[in-house]
Amino acid sequence: MIESGADERSMTDGAAAADAYTLAARVGQALLKHGMLVATAESCTGGLIAAAMTSVAGSSSWFDRGFVTYSNEAKMEMLGVAPATLERHGAVSEPTAQEMAVGALSKSGAHIAVAVTGVAGPGGGTQAKPVGMVCFGWARRDGRVWSETVHFAGNRDTVRRESVTAALAGLEARLANG
Repeated sequence: MIESGADERSMTDGAAAADAYTLAARVGQALLKHGMLVATAESCTGGLIAAAMTSVAGSSSWFDRGFVTYSNEAKMEMLGVAPATLERHGAVSEPTAQEMAVGALSKSGAHIAVAVTGVAGPGGGTQAKPVGMVCFGWARRDGRVWSETVHFAGNRDTVRRESVTAALAGLEARLANG
């Protein structure tokens, strides 16, 4: 089952940082409750999701590993993203985010994974994929895969921080819904 969606969001940098730690702690509690491990696959956030999660004491009980796959080559080599997906949809796309999440599961012992790929800026944006466009993917071992595209306002740091918060919120929602 694959689900996708789109949204526009904006929040302050301070709120995003505070929310990231709080969300990471709540995600950790949910993972412990379900006896699950998580893996991350990150491009534009460069490991910030993994950093937020591992900043929580006891995260070794529920955090398996993180992949930072900034280049297309890394996405293909480390996560198994298909070259055809990158050629057809580009690195910043829901299909790529989905394949990144599924790849993180296949290359780890995790039960659930989150992936993020986007245009943090200040350059690199196009009319079709503007600065602030971030695609998320989540996957579970039972075969469920979700994706969402969000357009964030703000500078590079803001886009990256808000992406971390959105990724963690998405994990929390997928854990709450079984």
